[in-house]
Amino acid sequence: MNGFVKVAAASPVTEVANCTENIRRIEALIRKAEMHGVQIIVFPELSITGYTCMDLFVQDALLTKAKDALLRLVENTGDLNLLCAAGMPLATGNRLFNTAVVFRKGRILGVVPKIFIPNYKEFQEMRWFSSGSKLPSDTIRIGNEEYPFGTDLLFSARNSDAVVGIEICEDLWTPAPPSSRLSLQGANIILNLSASNEIIGKNQYLKSLIAQQSARCIAGYVYASSGFGESSTDLVFTGKGFIAENGSILSEAERFNLDDKLAINDINISYLQHDRHINTSFTPYLQNEYSTATRRISFDIAPYSGKFDRHIDPHPFIPSGDGALNERCEEIFNIQTFGLVKRLKHINTKYAVAGISGGLDSTLALMVTIRAFDLLNIPRKNILGVTMPGFGTTSRTYHNAVSLIRSLGVSFREIPIKESCIQHFKDIGHDSKTTDITYENAQARERTQILMDLANKTNGIVIGTGDLSELALGWATYNGDHMSMYGVNVSIPKTLVRYLVKWTAGNETDEETKKTLLDIADTPISPELLPANDDDAIRQKTEDIIGPYELHDFFLYHFIRFGASPEKIRFLAGQAFAKKYDESVIAKWLQTFLRRFFSQQFKRSCLPDGPKVGSISLSPRCDWRMPSDASAHLWLNESE
Repeated sequence: MNGFVKVAAASPVTEVANCTENIRRIEALIRKAEMHGVQIIVFPELSITGYTCMDLFVQDALLTKAKDALLRLVENTGDLNLLCAAGMPLATGNRLFNTAVVFRKGRILGVVPKIFIPNYKEFQEMRWFSSGSKLPSDTIRIGNEEYPFGTDLLFSARNSDAVVGIEICEDLWTPAPPSSRLSLQGANIILNLSASNEIIGKNQYLKSLIAQQSARCIAGYVYASSGFGESSTDLVFTGKGFIAENGSILSEAERFNLDDKLAINDINISYLQHDRHINTSFTPYLQNEYSTATRRISFDIAPYSGKFDRHIDPHPFIPSGDGALNERCEEIFNIQTFGLVKRLKHINTKYAVAGISGGLDSTLALMVTIRAFDLLNIPRKNILGVTMPGFGTTSRTYHNAVSLIRSLGVSFREIPIKESCIQHFKDIGHDSKTTDITYENAQARERTQILMDLANKTNGIVIGTGDLSELALGWATYNGDHMSMYGVNVSIPKTLVRYLVKWTAGNETDEETKKTLLDIADTPISPELLPANDDDAIRQKTEDIIGPYELHDFFLYHFIRFGASPEKIRFLAGQAFAKKYDESVIAKWLQTFLRRFFSQQFKRSCLPDGPKVGSISLSPRCDWRMPSDASAHLWLNESE
């Protein structure tokens, strides 16, 4: 469904060497997973026997019983559609291997042996198992049949883009994990069957290791380890389970739990494939030692069913949690600042001009400029903050602009634009009572002309204030607020601008400035180009005209970052905003987003310089190149 595959990491309670009991619990978890719509499930390393059997692994009775139990498990689950991977010991060619057996719908598809066999500290696997790096045969007999056997196996869905690769426990911890090779060969979901005992600090390290490997492989990573019931003679096993995707942990099983455990989530295969397509560093390694041929085993993945388990963040540009948000805001602010510092030093100027409206964008731009000047030990008085009240300026925004400029210690200049605009209307023969686009844009261009001329007069530069969301929607006057000499907000979306302003209030200012900043953050977003209401309230609210910025930023993120289709964006937005917007509202504003995005590319094609901050930029010199006259027909039709 929409490019998602539902996966599960399972950790059953284990009874060491009791294969009958172990497959009973495994089967129960498989059936439970299917009820939840799971399509691919992985169990721990040696889950059919238990990982801690030690010298019992070389007992014929255990090995024979394990094979019998496996065949019974495969037969018992013949009515189920899941692709399953369970661990067990298998002997062939006078050697014993620690293996993952992959089966579905009553049929074994293939067997993958562990490559890296640990033999240090608490691990003694070389005492029993051989490495799968060199095998006596590319098939293995289980019961009366031969099955594909090897580390080169990939399990490829006929009816999906899902391609599954397998590694086992220690394989992940090595300098060159097998999953790296498998991913380069096409695997986009890696299953890891693990045991992984518990010691202080190991869980956090393992979590970071899984996240990093999923990022390096641009893949989904499903990790299941041994849980309660394994022998605690010397070690403790707690049933760790992780589901990761391209650097992010999607699900984590609860540790120190006495029950069977099942972590379920949805891997976004289409997004993984998108990132592989655009990452030109991903495939060149296929020409070297990673080019070993693989054997692909086809299977039919079960149709997607059940509820959607994945959380879709409605605000993808904003990190969750106060600690993460604070750290991210600090980093963003520093990137913006250092970009401006470099530009100031390069052109050898100690002066800057910024138009301050009392709105979010100009406020953030001013705060960035102040920090840049402070870093360069340039007096703040060399920053000229200009307020230019016009027809739509309200007392709230005006007083906030003036208060902000004065409290921060920058130079202040007030230049009203009403009279000059009225004269301009006369010059071009426009009725000043007609509040159309000419009326609005003339004000924006008048303000830009003032700023540019003041910059020339002081030998400084105009600091651009426009943000990423406005660029996406073309919500800027061409050669008006669209233009500057360096745009510090150029890759900051509107939803994040508000958080950054609030962050500066708590981290960069005194109490007087803080009060002003917080009021600015709570002010409705408006260009204030139309006359205010009779009660001096803002008449022209941007989000009433073009739609909620939180929706547009969501659309922008998925459209640019992952190349998502309108159909998929609608689905994801429906999940993310289910409690706030109905489907018709989402569809309406998605149409607006697409129509404006395609029609306004000409403004983005001639953007001033500005620093890329996050994963998305619309600069024609950076992430986004698009014909100004490209047709939106295909996207608009699909978004209806």
